[in-house]
Amino acid sequence: MTTLTARLKGHRGAAYPLVMLVVFFVVPFVIMLSVSFFSRDDGAFFQPAFELSNYSRFISPFFGKVLLTSLTLSAAAAIISVSVAVPFTYFVTRMRARWQSVMLVFLLSVLSLSEVIIGFAWSTLLSKTAGIGNLFVAIGLMETSQSFTPSLGALLLGLTYLGLPYAVLVLYPALSRLDPEIPEAARMLGASPIRSFFNVVMPMMRNTITGALILVFVFTLGAYLLPQVLGRPQHWTLSVHITDQAIFQSNLPFAAAMAIFLMLVSLALVGISTLLGRART
Repeated sequence: MTTLTARLKGHRGAAYPLVMLVVFFVVPFVIMLSVSFFSRDDGAFFQPAFELSNYSRFISPFFGKVLLTSLTLSAAAAIISVSVAVPFTYFVTRMRARWQSVMLVFLLSVLSLSEVIIGFAWSTLLSKTAGIGNLFVAIGLMETSQSFTPSLGALLLGLTYLGLPYAVLVLYPALSRLDPEIPEAARMLGASPIRSFFNVVMPMMRNTITGALILVFVFTLGAYLLPQVLGRPQHWTLSVHITDQAIFQSNLPFAAAMAIFLMLVSLALVGISTLLGRART
């Protein structure tokens, strides 16, 4: 009797998150999936139907270019973010507990910034009149100030700034639990600090680094404002084109189809990366 009661309580406890999952994920997903098969009507916006024309547009060269741009930008931002986050987090974990708390609070404050604030802040810093170009002129690195945005470099800088705090927060727990005697033993055997870091610490953090790469990649894949503020039209991601089709082109069925496709691509890449991480353990 006691076991049966405990099981019933366990099922009741699982009912609430299940209901929330259905209401806030399953139902919107089903609606979006249904709309993706609707037909566009210039007069009535769209009407119920079952057409594959919205998905057949995915094989066009333009869509392929947009998808490749989105995946390339997200992959580059993830690699840069994690490459900076790994040594940064490693040194943070070697600080005193007080300074570690200060750094974590700083990172959390950065996470509180929206993409809008980040985008326009970097746009100002990289501008010609109020940007870092004036600083370069003052110290003699440049003769005249110039604008660094819009450009691919400015966009990657913004995406890296957006994803770096998430990478650090993923890496911090594993690095803080790392036994400091392990790299110390490598140095006692003759390895330099840099060699012990890459040959001892990095292999032990392989799964955590893979998780950080996946998180930053998926997070930046949905970037919407930064490609428009810091990049050029050829750098616009799939998220930007989804909004363009839904709002400006009044083609909600095609926008829903692109959103479904983007989500499936993200899930597939996460699944492949997870399998690769497990296969290497």
